[in-house]
Parts: sequence; structure tokens; C-alpha cells
Amino acid sequence: MDQLIQDMLTLTLAAGLSSLIGFERESSHRPAGLRTHVLVCIGSTMLTLVALSTFGLQADKIIQGIVTGIGFLGAGSIIASGRHIQGITTAATIWVTAILGIIVATGHYVFSLFATAIILLVLSLKKFENKLRPLDIRS
Repeated sequence: MDQLIQDMLTLTLAAGLSSLIGFERESSHRPAGLRTHVLVCIGSTMLTLVALSTFGLQADKIIQGIVTGIGFLGAGSIIASGRHIQGITTAATIWVTAILGIIVATGHYVFSLFATAIILLVLSLKKFENKLRPLDIRS
């Protein structure tokens, strides 16, 4: 019973941290928002928890599968039209949110809090990106 409570708290932490990332994406009007990021994170957390409890140290192959599989989901959010590419940051946040779920599931709680803060900081840099880009002058 203690393990069940621990797993439920772990899943709750994963949902809470990923909801912060998802909320930022949602408030930035991105296609993958709150629900997508929470589902990706809790999915990777659940699979990692089950893999660790079932296979122990052999869970590395399942974790590798999560990282690879999420890459396909992220790739689906990238749209290229000529020289304009959209959705790369969304794809990256989907991928890093899955990794966050793995980190939480492996018990690195303080590290996951710090990682979430760094992710949110990086996402907030969008405001400065536009100021740093040179003007697009077409002849």
C-alpha cells in the first residue's frame, strides 16, 4: 500500500509540473497545450514506474522507447512551408515534458522542480527573441 501511495504522489507531481509547462504553451496559443503536455508527462511517468517496478534496472529499454516514441509525436507538430518552419518549440516541449515524467518517476523530485523552472525560463525567452532577430527586408 505504501508503494501505491508513493506512485500516486509521484504521478500527481508529474501532472502538476507538466501542467505549468502546458499552461505556458496554452497561454501562448500553441496547438499542443495543457492537456497534451500533462498527458505526455503522466504517460511517461506511469510507464517508467511500471517498468522500474517490473523490470528494475532493465527498464532502460522502455525508457529509450519513451524518448523515441515521443519524438514521433513531436515531429507531428512541426509544419514546414517553404523557408518558414513552425512548431519546433512545441515539439521540443512535448519531448522535454516526456523526459520530465521519467525524471519524476525515477524519484529525482528536486531535480524535476529545478528542470521545470529552467524549462519555463527558456520558454519565457520568446519575448526577447523577436527583439534580437534582424528585420526581414525583402527586395
